[in-house]
Amino acid sequence: MISRVSIRNAARFSQQACAAQRTFAVSTRLCEKNPINVKGETTPETKGEEDSLGLTENAERGLSQAPNRVEIWSRSQKPRATAMSGPRFEQTDFDVQPASQAAIELIHRQPVRWTHDRIVACDGGGGPAGHPKIFINTDKPEIATCNYCGLPFANEHNRKHLESLPETSYPLA
Repeated sequence: MISRVSIRNAARFSQQACAAQRTFAVSTRLCEKNPINVKGETTPETKGEEDSLGLTENAERGLSQAPNRVEIWSRSQKPRATAMSGPRFEQTDFDVQPASQAAIELIHRQPVRWTHDRIVACDGGGGPAGHPKIFINTDKPEIATCNYCGLPFANEHNRKHLESLPETSYPLA
């Protein structure tokens, strides 16, 4: 009869042999493949500002992001020429397709809402078309915007300073 000790030793030996075999097989496969290029930095590599904005792709296909916007406005957004490619858009005539205006340009036409309060509440108009109510601090001498809808707010105490600036992103009407 075989003792428990010899069974344990045999089991350990077989496990060690399997582990050694797996390690050898993996290292062999790694040696056969081409070495992987490891980047030293964690940031993505960009070719240039025009490439990252999608200007070259859109210009090649004669497209713009929107009628009132040439480049993309978010890092995660693909240029229209790249986004609208593949079999789904093969026979699509982009001149006939509706192209809505970019909201980023339209919201910057909104005049600043002047207030005497230090904190302003914005709910996007309320109701089903609105957004959750947020509170915006208007103490600083700058135009504060709503994070949801982009409406601009500013305090009356800072009006002279804001009007003295050479340029603002919103009209001060």
